[in-house]
Amino acid sequence: MVLLNILDYALIDEGSTSRDALRHTTDLVRVADELGYHRFWVPEQHQALSIASSAPELLMMHLATNTKTIRIGSGGVMIPHYSPYKVAENFRTLEALHPGRIDLGIGNSTGGRLVNHVLNEEKEERLSYEQQVKDIQKYLGDDTTQEHRFRKVIAMPQIDTLPEIWMLGAGGKSTKIASELGTAYTYAHFIKPFEVGSEIIATYRKHFKPSIFHDKPNVAITVFVVIGETNEEAEIFAKAFDLWMASLETAKNPTHFPSVETAKRRQYSPFEKQKINQIRKRAIVGNPHFVREEIVKLAERYHADEVTVIPNIPGAANRMKAIQLLAKQFKLHKIKT
Repeated sequence: MVLLNILDYALIDEGSTSRDALRHTTDLVRVADELGYHRFWVPEQHQALSIASSAPELLMMHLATNTKTIRIGSGGVMIPHYSPYKVAENFRTLEALHPGRIDLGIGNSTGGRLVNHVLNEEKEERLSYEQQVKDIQKYLGDDTTQEHRFRKVIAMPQIDTLPEIWMLGAGGKSTKIASELGTAYTYAHFIKPFEVGSEIIATYRKHFKPSIFHDKPNVAITVFVVIGETNEEAEIFAKAFDLWMASLETAKNPTHFPSVETAKRRQYSPFEKQKINQIRKRAIVGNPHFVREEIVKLAERYHADEVTVIPNIPGAANRMKAIQLLAKQFKLHKIKT
């Protein structure tokens, strides 16, 4: 059976605040932990006015402290902006306090020209993406034997366990780095739902080289889900998802995730309708049984070990109910207290 994970955006629902969103994410992870989900990740999103997760490491510490067994991770840390040494020490601290439960998901998004400039002001040069990942592995793994420009530097705190390392992507550099450096790999079906995804994952598996972090390839795929008790209810929820995504992808920056009522009133241009049709290919929309069947098909198509769902559904209560309905369909087991 495929393992089931959640990537939660900490959505700021219409009529709510960022504080509400972070509280709702905390409530959601507690329930996900009790239901038996395997991982719960949060993203790094800057200048995204409808998303409250901008500092995943900080939010991860809070979420890990409020749960018992579920793995907590970043989806992901955008390392072009940061020192590999600092990233390693952040995640060593997380791992020290919550051993065996921390995932370092690594991404390469710059967050747009302005955000990129703000986060890298006065920096004259950057390391390559691959070198940054190598450096993080060196610091996390205490490797002082191989040649390195900072060979003697040790990341603190010193601990005897390792966080899992995941490369996030939809092909390109991320696949090559993941296979050559021995990390796990999560494919962004919610960004590029194309047939080429299966080939990308097959290439990763074929060229995978074991490391101290992972002794065998591990693949997850990530997909948007909109779940209702019935297909009709799911479609109502999906109208809000459509509006939010269409706004994001037509260079708007919505201040909130829209309500069902707001979405019902919205009229779309032909261009926006075309955009929404494309967006729907990146999501699974339906009742719990239908969503389960589609997740299983998707996992089989990609030969994935895990599936990560992004429940971008209007209303915290509806997101909570969605993960409960899905857990029931997959017969997940609650943790013992």
